Amino acid sequence: MTQQRTLSRSSYILVICCIAAIGGFLFGFDSGVINGTVDGLQTTFNSDSAGTGFNVASMLLGCAIGAFFAGRLADRFGRRTLLIVAAVFFLISAWGSGVAGSSMEFVLYRILGGLAVGAASVMTPAYISEVAPSAYRGRLATIQQVAIISGLFFAFLSNYVLAYVAGSATTELWFGFATWRWMFWIELIPAAVFLVALLFIPESPRFLISTGKQGEARRVLGLVMPERDVSTKIDEINTTLDQDHKPRLSDVMNRTTGKLHGIVWVGIGLAVFQQLVGINVVFYYGAVLWQSVGFSEGDALLINVISGAVSIGACLLAIALIDKIGRKPLLWGGSVGMAATLACLSYAFSTATMVDGSLQLSSDMGVFALLCANLYVLFFNASWGPVMWVMLGEMFPNQMRGSGLAIAGLFQWLANFGITMTFPIMLASIGLFGAYGFYAISAVASVFFVIYFVKETRGKELEAMAYE
Repeated sequence: MTQQRTLSRSSYILVICCIAAIGGFLFGFDSGVINGTVDGLQTTFNSDSAGTGFNVASMLLGCAIGAFFAGRLADRFGRRTLLIVAAVFFLISAWGSGVAGSSMEFVLYRILGGLAVGAASVMTPAYISEVAPSAYRGRLATIQQVAIISGLFFAFLSNYVLAYVAGSATTELWFGFATWRWMFWIELIPAAVFLVALLFIPESPRFLISTGKQGEARRVLGLVMPERDVSTKIDEINTTLDQDHKPRLSDVMNRTTGKLHGIVWVGIGLAVFQQLVGINVVFYYGAVLWQSVGFSEGDALLINVISGAVSIGACLLAIALIDKIGRKPLLWGGSVGMAATLACLSYAFSTATMVDGSLQLSSDMGVFALLCANLYVLFFNASWGPVMWVMLGEMFPNQMRGSGLAIAGLFQWLANFGITMTFPIMLASIGLFGAYGFYAISAVASVFFVIYFVKETRGKELEAMAYE
């Protein structure tokens, strides 16, 4: 009977974590769908390189704002409530991005979608960390990255299929609308599923306790842990929450020194380095990148699909390892692998020659670059991709989790915006060799950051996380 209850409890935890992770799927889909629409946006809105860069990167401004305010608003209204708001924003953004008649209108809808992505990016790992037992919290939190990569994969796949059916992203598909518009509208389906599914999951028990709803928190904890342990867990959570005030932004400050707690700086470092290695250049500009070195539009979109499949496999590897070998070894090991593969990519692109006004790689070097790119994606998604989100969701003490996530999320998306916005400029000024050289140097720096500043969190209860 006890074994049956344990199995039932585990199944329930898995289900609610998977529902929360649909936010990650939409995060990935919304980020990846732009990849196949760049040509359509340039043609429809007649934008130059800088304009195209802003059209692509505009969502990230919304992400930064959404990530920062979601953490604070979630401390006030709840994790589940913010995820529901994000689901509504996903629906509006997906529809509006497809119907946009001007660059400005498109940017506004993308920023709205960015608010949803930013909120989901910090609330999903926070929610999962707060309902998952410590013994397999890492594996459950890694579902977020699997969902993100699955969203990217299905965005790449739907882009490829739609472009294949229509002939290209710029031609009409159904009902007189261009294919690139349908690429955005596909997102309406998972966004609607997310909104409905969220109505059937409970609020985070740690949030309920922080707002004085002890009875409701006891009920939820009874669903995710043995009844005999509920009272002890409630006492532990209460102990870690300052009873004189609810969680607030100022909790990230050391009251003695007046400076940010060290753990907040570590969170910022993790968030920024995840972007400085250039992963979203591959996700956002993959089709443009491969076309720029001689691949056709169809082949470039297919390469994106392959990279998405590799990413999912890498995330599954991370799930198998994260609670066995820990977070820190995965991070520094991934950094070493990314540094090597990025350096190889930089070398490969340095051999490209100009043919009829565009770059061309030799057939052998093209295969080499493709292999290195997919190895790079594999290293990222077996390490920094999932582990950064896992650590941000669990590394902060209860009192400052919402605020710590808000600040780290803000820096993550600002770094993402900077890398995404500057890639077309770097491509035009220093070329792919220079751009990927910079990302390789950043990966090398991240090795030392992890070794000297990041502390292991494997197996620790959330109530044991220290301010430092």
